[in-house]
Amino acid sequence: MTEKNDWKLQGSYFETCNCETACPCIWLQDPSEGDCKLLVAWHIDTGHLENKALDNLNVALACYAPGNMKDGNWQAALYIDDQADDAQVDAITQIFSGQHGGHLAILMSFVTEVLGIKKVKIDYQEDGKKRRMSIPGIAQAEIESIQGITGSESTISNPPLCVVSSHPSIVAKSNQYQYQDFDKDWQFSDRNGYYSAFTYQP
Repeated sequence: MTEKNDWKLQGSYFETCNCETACPCIWLQDPSEGDCKLLVAWHIDTGHLENKALDNLNVALACYAPGNMKDGNWQAALYIDDQADDAQVDAITQIFSGQHGGHLAILMSFVTEVLGIKKVKIDYQEDGKKRRMSIPGIAQAEIESIQGITGSESTISNPPLCVVSSHPSIVAKSNQYQYQDFDKDWQFSDRNGYYSAFTYQP
């Protein structure tokens, strides 16, 4: 018999927001423009909740914070891969809403309003130093990493606030960011981005 809190997700992720590069929110500072308009995408390479496999599924989250992110009052909308069956949708919803603990529970503790949960087509792509995600009619995003002074990628490790705590974040800049859903209509480029591998577990 598996335990209710038997879960683990591994894969890759990226995020982009309206802050200047690199986003001050991870240092608990005020957003560059006073609020944060965040879009996050995950590709789960391997994952499970109890006996339910969650391999090769995509997840996205749009999040709005009206001020300093540490103060909470976030609004969030969750998007789940249309390739997921009903049991997988339920498992992903439980994990990403923080019901099973771990780092995602910390992040979701800042959310006071869930705008909605939708099952949609999500295209997630990795292309060298670029990461792309699209949800038809809702979101388009592409980021590209920034080269460091030694020629390798620039990274940030262990900031006070982050989407992924298991791996250093590679610093990037957006080539494109569009999001239109619920009452949101966001569009900008040349702003902050991060990407990395991730591991989430209790």
